[in-house]
Amino acid sequence: MKQPQLLDEEKVFKDPVHSYVHVRDKLIWDLINSAEFQRLRRIRQLGTSFFTFHGGEHSRFNHSLGVYEIMRRILETFEGRIHLSYEEKLLCLCAALLHDVGHGPFSHSFEKVFRYHHEDWTRAILQGDTQINRILKRMGEDFPKRVAEVIAKTYDNKLIVSLISSQIDADRMDYLLRDAYYTGVNYGNFEIERILRVMRPGEDGIVFKYSGMHAVEDYIMSRYQMYWQVYFHPVTRSAEVVLRKIFQRAKELFLQGFPFRQEPTLLLPFLNEQVELADYLSLDESVILFYMQLWRNENDAVLKDLCARFLDRNLFKYVEYNPRDFRLLADLKELFQSADIDPAYYLEVDTTSDLPYDFYRAGEDEERIPIMLVMPSGELTELSEKSEIVQAISGKRRFDYKLYFPMDKVMALPEELSGKIRDRLGVMEDA
Repeated sequence: MKQPQLLDEEKVFKDPVHSYVHVRDKLIWDLINSAEFQRLRRIRQLGTSFFTFHGGEHSRFNHSLGVYEIMRRILETFEGRIHLSYEEKLLCLCAALLHDVGHGPFSHSFEKVFRYHHEDWTRAILQGDTQINRILKRMGEDFPKRVAEVIAKTYDNKLIVSLISSQIDADRMDYLLRDAYYTGVNYGNFEIERILRVMRPGEDGIVFKYSGMHAVEDYIMSRYQMYWQVYFHPVTRSAEVVLRKIFQRAKELFLQGFPFRQEPTLLLPFLNEQVELADYLSLDESVILFYMQLWRNENDAVLKDLCARFLDRNLFKYVEYNPRDFRLLADLKELFQSADIDPAYYLEVDTTSDLPYDFYRAGEDEERIPIMLVMPSGELTELSEKSEIVQAISGKRRFDYKLYFPMDKVMALPEELSGKIRDRLGVMEDA
């Protein structure tokens, strides 16, 4: 069995959410100081939410340290209740620390256009030619693979997987508290101390004492509110739409052989769709913002306009959209084209949806691990069977559709055409 390799003295990070993040293991300290993990300082946790909540500038580095700290505290509460070897504990801590290491700049917007998933890059960073891989291999040649399996939810120990990926886990608990703190809202706050006190190791995952059910309810409702009030805020979504259109336009121009004033060297592998790990790791949000500053002076009017909109926060306006109104989008596309406004870049339906809580139903595509309560008798009961609050929202997916467009361009059109578009959109002149 591997022996603990501890630092000479404990290292601490002052943290606004958890007060302190404590590090005793040399392996964890070295992972934090790796180039790949330090890159997360240059990737925002909340993407474009800083346009809506000006305090939301925190990074995935902040969040990853927070998830690690919650995992460390969970493992402390499990002492005496279950035996985990030092290697298994370190496996949990490494998975918590590294779960987001594969995120790219403006994460999901970038992913959609260039067709990759950050989890694939997380796996590549853990198992490829990286500092992180070499550090992890100190615990054994297969240790990087095991960490990757925990993050990918394919590891054979379901308890360990549930600590980092379930409906109430270290990752979710940190991002709700942290995002609420930095955005200045109260929605994401819940009693984490109580949650940790009533959490127990189960055979197939974490479970919770029945006496702590109301703290779990509070957590679920906090998550629900954060998604609809913060993560899906329409201004944030507008910024994401503009950002996607920038990437889309840059890619289209590149494929057409457009002569950029300065070749976007660091983006060429993505535009060519031939991305190596080193290419991916060279990219962060400062790189993207640099190219936007260049592109706002390009000869292409669309790319120039979109970049200026993003940098200056001149975002698209929106109206509620009914997907059953089959003619609306077609009519608007025709009107936009007649106004010489390219609908491919200036008219976008954006859809969001969330399922606050659900449990596994046989025959369904996606299994959702239920939250189980330990009753005083020792029997396990699924949460919604005892909670009327959770029962009311269980399995109910909420959808929201919005149509985004540049109001300033519409208002600049001749009155007759502008009026037709505004009438079809259902917006007035001062919208």
